[in-house]
Amino acid sequence: MPDQKCQEEYIRRIHKVQDYINQHLGQALSIEELANAAGFSKYHFSRIFQGILQEPLAHYVNRIRMENALFLLAHRADKNMTDIAYELGLSDSAVFSRAFKKYYGISPKEYRKEYSKNCKESFLLSEYNKDTAKKEWKGNPFPVTGQITIENLKETQVAYVRHTGTYETLAKEYAGLLETLLAHAKKQNFFIGDQNWVLAMYHDNPEFGEESQFRTSICLTVPEDIHIQEKGILGRMKLEGGLYAVGHFQIQQEQYSDAWNYMYQEWIMGSGYVPRNYDPFEVYCNDPYANESHIHEVNIYVPIEPIHF
Repeated sequence: MPDQKCQEEYIRRIHKVQDYINQHLGQALSIEELANAAGFSKYHFSRIFQGILQEPLAHYVNRIRMENALFLLAHRADKNMTDIAYELGLSDSAVFSRAFKKYYGISPKEYRKEYSKNCKESFLLSEYNKDTAKKEWKGNPFPVTGQITIENLKETQVAYVRHTGTYETLAKEYAGLLETLLAHAKKQNFFIGDQNWVLAMYHDNPEFGEESQFRTSICLTVPEDIHIQEKGILGRMKLEGGLYAVGHFQIQQEQYSDAWNYMYQEWIMGSGYVPRNYDPFEVYCNDPYANESHIHEVNIYVPIEPIHF
């Protein structure tokens, strides 16, 4: 196997482990289990993982748990410390509190109190065009609005290629990633008329994560009866079913941040729903360069569930 193909195979397997961790975060995760998900020997898996992601396996799992904890503490006031501990695969609230304080230097209860007190001055929930967005935010909190619908999606398989890094580097590499994805799709005959969605799934919340470690998957939906051959950096995963708030927007490139912020900062507050702890995504509905005004037709999917008082 040529070196490049070998490297791509290793990267794809590590991406599968990332997917497995996301899907099983509420369980105890053993090295044997994760090595098996990657198809590596447990004796070599940790070194391979660290070599590719430049982060030790145990640190990675703990970081993902703690970043999820920040989200739950900030946005899910209906969940107490025990609920959050179980959702993160920890045995009880005391274990969770110790782990959180060790990682962030503050107790989860103190963090929740501080976040609640300062939420009106909260961070923008999108990092796109960050400088521009923050200037607009000061004078006009929601310069973009869109129609919001509630949709119940079925679980769907997707083929994907993944980017790890800042949204700035993602923008530079997006065209190449999409080209790679579509080349695989054409070769494996994934296209079914106009039924396939092209989407970007965001696995890390920019409000809480380290931007150099943001994971973004460029995806193509594929019908269940079509087998996806995972090859090179092409992976396969499931888009989780359930309730989503769908924002329908027609915007310019620089307005993506405004669209995201409208959904999270304006719409959801009075909607009767709270964010579900799953990855949001964008579905691209047109080719913006096929029209003179370069309008992007995009649907933003935010996973939600009814709020319980």
